[in-house]
Amino acid sequence: MSQWKDESKPAGPVKLKNGWTVHVDHNVCIGAAPCTAMAPNTFALDDTGKAAILATADQDDQETILNAARSCPVSAIIIKDEAGN
Repeated sequence: MSQWKDESKPAGPVKLKNGWTVHVDHNVCIGAAPCTAMAPNTFALDDTGKAAILATADQDDQETILNAARSCPVSAIIIKDEAGN
């Protein structure tokens, strides 16, 4: 099993079981990594030193994932709900 939710695109976008789509914009991510501390089941740094979405992402609750996204100093994590908002 891959460590990434989608091996072909570790930064996403990927769909979570809660209906959210999560994406890390690697053009923006600076690898500061607060997301990995806030949501360790969802985010880890890949071999380029930028955040990517783990296969275990569905283990973190919505609040944890939202707080991790909010912690990003450059707003590189994009989360959309089922309606695309």
